Amino acid sequence: MIQGHGGNIFGLAEQLGCRPEEIVDMSSNINPLGALPGLIDHLRGRMDRIRVLPEVDARSAARAIAGLLGVAEERVLAGGGTTQFIYAACAALASRKVLIVGPTYADYADGCRVCGIEPDFFLAEAKHDFALDVERLAAALSGYDTVFLCNANNPTGHLVDHGALLSLCTRHPRVRFVIDESYLPFAPADRSHSMSGCGLDNVAVLWSVSKIFGMPGLRAGFLVANTPVIDRFRRLMQPWSMNSLAQEAVRFLGTDLEAVAAFIDRTRAYLAEEGRRFRQRLQTGRLILYPSATSYVLIGLPADRTATTVCRTLAEQRFLIRNCANFHGLDEGFVRIALKDAAVNETVARHLLAAVGEKK
Repeated sequence: MIQGHGGNIFGLAEQLGCRPEEIVDMSSNINPLGALPGLIDHLRGRMDRIRVLPEVDARSAARAIAGLLGVAEERVLAGGGTTQFIYAACAALASRKVLIVGPTYADYADGCRVCGIEPDFFLAEAKHDFALDVERLAAALSGYDTVFLCNANNPTGHLVDHGALLSLCTRHPRVRFVIDESYLPFAPADRSHSMSGCGLDNVAVLWSVSKIFGMPGLRAGFLVANTPVIDRFRRLMQPWSMNSLAQEAVRFLGTDLEAVAAFIDRTRAYLAEEGRRFRQRLQTGRLILYPSATSYVLIGLPADRTATTVCRTLAEQRFLIRNCANFHGLDEGFVRIALKDAAVNETVARHLLAAVGEKK
């Protein structure tokens, strides 16, 4: 299990000898607007639910997400975070040879290794702003039965064109595509980019409520696929995979779809404006800010700085950013920063510029 995820404020607090609350976590890609309005109060009023077992299969939570995504209920399976499905994917799909489109989230590779599979990687390149060449990927699929692809991608923020991705999956029906859309709600017009409604038998979509709705601690995630794929995963699911409060939170999302849509729209508008300001603040020549359709920015460091030293410098100021050296295909030349409120974004930009030798 990889230990280098973002969001480890507890480990950093221990190193610095401070309280976790003193650290500003810009390493974890969570909605800067916080949780969906009303969600926390709703959960406070449902705390007694921990005294009884939750729904064994979280069916009502799956129904809520089906309504949100506009797909049939039987095409949605609920679990304890998308991580549960990532680690079950190779066993559920009887994978033998796996290709991971990167640089991307390390758990896809770890999930393969749990099943005794050493995956191969198809890497987008910095010189092309980490944009995925779909046709080059198509030419590389020979011999592979399973492909992991994150869209919008973590950590690069790149969004693959929906038409190109749909064409790729359609042209290769013998390849199973596991498409992680955990960050897609941050991107403009996410519904038009989602593969959740494509109806292809070889596509399994991972959908998360953790990032966009600001509830990663509850561990709730979903698989969207046609019934044969759902059945394959269902056989590997443990009972009560989603706890009572997580189920309550997801059901709350399903009670007012208009409010959910408005919250997502506000989030996108905020990110568009703050992302513009943040990029403008850091465009000094020493840093490379790669295009992103999400809440986070992948940043290339100057040759005389390393991610380890830059992250350490910012940590001393109580800012936690993501060292990208443990992403396959990246190295000590890259960090990732997730946007917060305007004041925090301005402050971390000032510290980052100072860390790479630029004037504040």
